[in-house]
Amino acid sequence: FTVTLMARTQRNKATAHHLGLLKARLAKLRRELITPKGGSAGATGEGFDVAKTGDARIGFVGFPSVGKSTLLSNLAGVYSEVAAYEFTTLTTVPGVIRYKGAKIQLLDLPGIIEGAKDGKGRGRQVIAVARTCNLILIVLDVLKPLGHKKLIEHELEGFGIRLNKQPPNIGFKRKDKGGINFTATCAQSELDGDTVKSILAEYKIHNADITLRSDSTADDLIDVVEGNRVYIPCIYVLNKIDQISIEELDIIYKVPHCVPISAHHRWNFDDLLEKMWDYLRLVRIYTKPKGQLPDYTSPVVLPDGRTAVEDFCLKIHKNLIKELKYALVWGASVKHNPQKVGKDHVMNDEDVIQLVKK
Repeated sequence: FTVTLMARTQRNKATAHHLGLLKARLAKLRRELITPKGGSAGATGEGFDVAKTGDARIGFVGFPSVGKSTLLSNLAGVYSEVAAYEFTTLTTVPGVIRYKGAKIQLLDLPGIIEGAKDGKGRGRQVIAVARTCNLILIVLDVLKPLGHKKLIEHELEGFGIRLNKQPPNIGFKRKDKGGINFTATCAQSELDGDTVKSILAEYKIHNADITLRSDSTADDLIDVVEGNRVYIPCIYVLNKIDQISIEELDIIYKVPHCVPISAHHRWNFDDLLEKMWDYLRLVRIYTKPKGQLPDYTSPVVLPDGRTAVEDFCLKIHKNLIKELKYALVWGASVKHNPQKVGKDHVMNDEDVIQLVKK
């Protein structure tokens, strides 16, 4: 009913307030749909998720029979059942590849269908596993890509996954008293004080500080208030390129976030792996025992944004940071080689580190 109301409403400044309210109501109802009501804990998703291993996790999402299992088999050498009928894969099949010294876990998820976010075809469990990934590969059939792409994006967005987006630059802080304190540091095209207040009132929030640091929409504000959104990078993998012409392939190459491949013939895998590495934004740190050469075979891999010496120590063992006196670092993050640094020093990709204990 709310969706029809929104579709019927004209979009202009006078109705923006009303539309914002409807969007908030819709987001709230969607969240209630996603989170199952009480009852037994075991009945939600039976043995669907796989234990997280390696340095990063990549999920293959797509409609049935687009070649997800073939891609996994040929990339990771793991056998995932392949057949000419839809829904061959019924549970999550994991595989691991080693690339540039990092162990990357690949998950072949069952095909999702329209209405998956509402629980059709076990879609809810599939998308719940996708939420835990560091990167999502949306596998599309090159002969029917655009319709599928929009449908899958819609399913994932409905479940609180935002693809290739940054979290909105909105400050939101709840208070006990003092009403709604609204400030915008730049001109806003959609949101004003009244709209913000009405959206927050829908969530029964009447005391909060809201700071808009960029031109934001009602959806951005709802995402921040809901607080359960995950922002995941995404690559669109266009499979079965052996069925199209070279001219069509040239056009596909210009689409952002897209990699054309042929999973069956193993075409263009190196391009796909390189793009996966770029989107994962992992940082490799090499270790150097005292008086020996650095070990370049097995780096310690850290996610971008958490590459301080302290994070490095915690990755190895949580007690190591207590024993740390200082560290010696060689590489791009320091001015002198080696340089004596403390636990807050942030390292770059392919730096070499030697820890000195107390």
